[in-house]
Amino acid sequence: MEQHHDHDHQHHQHKPMHKGHSEMPAEAEHVHPKSHDGGAEHSGHDKHAGHHTADFLKRFWICLVITVPVLLLSHMIQQWLGISWTFPGDAYVLLVLGTVIYFYGGWPFLDGLVREVRSRNLGMMTLVAVAITTAYVYSVAVALGLRGMDFFWELATLIDIMLLGHWLEMKSQMAASRALESLVALLPAVVHVEKDGQVSDIALKDLKSGDLLLVKPGEKVAADGVVTDGNSYVNESMLTGESTPVQKRKDDKVIGGAVNGDGILKVSVTGAGDQSYLQKVITMVRSAQSAKSNTQNLADKVAKWLTLISITVGIVTFIVWYTGGQELAFALERMVTVMVTSCPHALGVAIPLVIAISTSLSATHGLLIRNRTAFENARKLTTIIFDKTGTLTKGTHEVQQIIPLDSRFSPDELLQYAAAVQQNSEHHIAHGIMRKLKQAGLELWSSTDFNYMQGVGVSGRVKGGEVVAAGPNYFKQAHKSMPEIPDQVDQAIETVNFVLIDGEPAGLITFADTIRESAAEAVAELKNMHIKTFLLTGDNEKIAEAVSRKLDMDGYLANVLPHEKQNKVREFQQRGEIVAMTGDGVNDAPALAQADVGIAVGSGTDVAAETADIILVNSDPMDVAQMIRFGRATYRKMVQNLAWAIGYNVIAIPLAAGILYPSFMLSPAMGAVLMSASTIVVAINAKLLQVK
Repeated sequence: MEQHHDHDHQHHQHKPMHKGHSEMPAEAEHVHPKSHDGGAEHSGHDKHAGHHTADFLKRFWICLVITVPVLLLSHMIQQWLGISWTFPGDAYVLLVLGTVIYFYGGWPFLDGLVREVRSRNLGMMTLVAVAITTAYVYSVAVALGLRGMDFFWELATLIDIMLLGHWLEMKSQMAASRALESLVALLPAVVHVEKDGQVSDIALKDLKSGDLLLVKPGEKVAADGVVTDGNSYVNESMLTGESTPVQKRKDDKVIGGAVNGDGILKVSVTGAGDQSYLQKVITMVRSAQSAKSNTQNLADKVAKWLTLISITVGIVTFIVWYTGGQELAFALERMVTVMVTSCPHALGVAIPLVIAISTSLSATHGLLIRNRTAFENARKLTTIIFDKTGTLTKGTHEVQQIIPLDSRFSPDELLQYAAAVQQNSEHHIAHGIMRKLKQAGLELWSSTDFNYMQGVGVSGRVKGGEVVAAGPNYFKQAHKSMPEIPDQVDQAIETVNFVLIDGEPAGLITFADTIRESAAEAVAELKNMHIKTFLLTGDNEKIAEAVSRKLDMDGYLANVLPHEKQNKVREFQQRGEIVAMTGDGVNDAPALAQADVGIAVGSGTDVAAETADIILVNSDPMDVAQMIRFGRATYRKMVQNLAWAIGYNVIAIPLAAGILYPSFMLSPAMGAVLMSASTIVVAINAKLLQVK
């Protein structure tokens, strides 16, 4: 993720379809992109960002420790607790402790105040800085002899809460920067290059177009290229969304980042470094993420106005009382009362507390929220695009049908024969057969003379007979006629594997990427919410149509390559749709970043999770519908809390200014109590939030 914007100007970036991020403190503003070679440059930037995050946490813990004696020594807290721990000089001890917290813990906010004033864009940092400065200056004056009650405890608790909140924000931002690292990690650090018949190992960054690459079994393909020799099945699912490993022979193209199967491939490099397909995906993720605007949310705007109103009313209050003949102490007390009463505790807690509670509640219901603004915007969604493999389907090839072609063999026996020879294979079909055998509770027979036939299947001896488990390619290679496949097999969506015993076809086993049990229910639920659903996949038209029709979706988009997925999302957005993208693989990352709300399934790759705004831990499509319902409930709580926080200030600030004097005058202490009560009301309301 490239996020190298200036904090002072971050609210002036715009994009027609955007997701916002909450405002961050000045020290957290730089999250740097990874360099192409994954070298030291990026690692230094990461340490820089990590240092500031750790610094906020360190400031929080130190201030929290100092807060304990501040609370115990504060007269107001002692009055609340009905205790009295006074000793000569206790006010000066409070003064020293309060000064340490103000300057050490409050420094990031004071620095933020300077930046916001310079940019003429007053907001939350200014409000926090003004509140803590007012509390500090007034408290110092009281400690040095001014009549009144100090507010060092208020200063300490406010700084503690703000430090912790901003640390959590920074942690979330840093996690997003790891998306590019996850992408780059798909490539090996060292590659095998053949030159003049000799194989040598070189660093990935030294690989050039035209080099002859040797890819051993199980290794990652280091760059885009064309196969010059060899035969193997390559897993490209992380890159293209194709659910099954693809056979690669001479003259076939391979993509950097794909995982080689059991064979050895020699590849002539056509695209290394910046020219590689994977690097283009990385660039798309980076551009889609950096284009997102950090728009101010409603709380930021309210905070900005409250800041201006508080400062203005405070100054006007001081001038009116002082020029009206009152003593300096009285006028100053009125001004401080206004500042303390309008302290941003309730406003600061109104939104973040709802988010904190909804985030933890969501986590216990299979949802991880990474971007709060996108989560809030989920209530506006009009269209949800689902990636097929691993999202609506399980992403694993399961046995669908076992059909005997010879009456001497039962389906269970066919499964046992197939499992006996497949048990030594790592192919996805072998895994599917072994899972089926375990589910059926059948005995695993032993086999000997195991032989893996490249791109064809496996063979071995079972119970004294020669057994072959292979695909249609076996019959071409053996120059035999392939048995007729029964009509009950849908060849559009099912993969066929034959079982031959002593050279004669005994039966066939079909496989398919099974649809998740809750997928149809999720689509129906979304329709009830008047949200359209579309299937997006790299698979062929027949499979896409079959799955889309079975789930009763609004449409499908097949044979879509990764860069096209991002474009498809953008096309929907340009038609005025508010779009969510749900996916899992690297190939979905640009689309997840482009969408108004990016939703990743937890079983997917790290990059999709880090690029997404919301992660479905249980990979359950129903969680998408639940997330939207919960997002709407969360938003209602935010609006209620915001209304309370604003309403409280509308009433409390005039009272603090002394509008009812002399019949009623709000003291600074009572102002702080009201402010605390307002915060408690907001907290209780947030606690009432529930997942339905």
